[in-house]
Amino acid sequence: MPHPIIAAADSLAEVLKDVSTVNPTFMTVEEKASALRELVRVESQLVELRLRVMAAAEDVVAQTGSRDIASWMAAQTRTRYEDARRDAWLADGIDRVYSELAAGLREGAVNPAQGAIVARALDALPADADADTRSLAERTLVGFCADFGPRELTRLGRRVLEVIAPEMADAAEARRLAALEADASHQAKLSLRRNGDGTTRLSGQIPDLAATRLAHYLEAFTNPRKPPVVASDAQVSAAEQGDPFLRLPYPRRLGDAFVAFLEAVDTHRLPIHAGDATTLLVTVSLDSLRAELASAQVLTGGHIPGDAEAADAISGGEARRLACMSGIIPVVLGGPSEPLDLGRTRRLFSTAQRKALLLRDGTCRAEGCSIPGTWTEAHHPDPWSRGGTTDLANALLLCRHHHRRAHDPAYSSRRGPDGRLSFHRRC
Repeated sequence: MPHPIIAAADSLAEVLKDVSTVNPTFMTVEEKASALRELVRVESQLVELRLRVMAAAEDVVAQTGSRDIASWMAAQTRTRYEDARRDAWLADGIDRVYSELAAGLREGAVNPAQGAIVARALDALPADADADTRSLAERTLVGFCADFGPRELTRLGRRVLEVIAPEMADAAEARRLAALEADASHQAKLSLRRNGDGTTRLSGQIPDLAATRLAHYLEAFTNPRKPPVVASDAQVSAAEQGDPFLRLPYPRRLGDAFVAFLEAVDTHRLPIHAGDATTLLVTVSLDSLRAELASAQVLTGGHIPGDAEAADAISGGEARRLACMSGIIPVVLGGPSEPLDLGRTRRLFSTAQRKALLLRDGTCRAEGCSIPGTWTEAHHPDPWSRGGTTDLANALLLCRHHHRRAHDPAYSSRRGPDGRLSFHRRC
């Protein structure tokens, strides 16, 4: 007698053979709609069965000497290795951890695309989420599959803690955003290549927020209601001072320089855009602005195709750093989301103050850093977000790297007798 799973596969093949010559053209509208829904449900059940077998196929790997079950599946079934590897990951998850997700697939209530999204969302839960929270998140997301497709489910999965454990959500989202921003900063790069036909190809990779600013600035020039405006050339040069920055690969240095250039653009010299100077609005609650672990939302910016929701969230630390700079208006919100403070005229250092700081500090005032003062940003040691004043006594020049450190909750800072800041990672 064949194994029940093999017998089921043989039976399915026979049943499908029976309808292989049936023309669906003559089905009624209701029959076609019912058949499509039912076939998707059955397909999900069949995928769950295949994943269940894959999860138990270590002996197949051992007997054939394959690298893993994904490699064996790709070779034996002539499918893409990437698809087989994704299936192996999902098979392992529903076999070892996600029993409710497995049940949803088995019943046909969850389709494979939804299952992969739910598993990714559950894998992304913070490490300190306890078993009850993880179980509730799984149950909630599996329940959402009845009403939402993959795109909506991706957004819900990213925010599931806000639904089931709001007391954990802010800190978890802040940690996630801080990690993404740090990784994006390390990945920033830009390259220029002459084509030999009078044009130069520009290609690169920059953080989402910098791309949002660039698109917003460029749209101020491409607005069809305005005549074309020629922007002045900007050239980024580097002084050979043996700084670690100069030891980075050249595309990385160009990428960092491009991001710094975007943050230094004088928005008041750009065309009026959306009825005002070309600025970005960043909304943040008063509690989040003051909290170490929090997040904020970029309200305005140029349109860029892709996952806009993921790109338009930034960490509270980044919001506090940007609040020190021009081109950004922090909109501080109270309890019922009413604006409490739309920027603050005196939150930015004046041109005269910047000159005085340049004369006083000369370079970045972080310990061991010699980035020239002309490349630095003015920082409020007593934070603007906590009522710190914008005067020379509460001002310090920091390079972009150390300005991020100053607003990074993972680091503490101490001002030494010489006025320089030293940074230490918190335990």
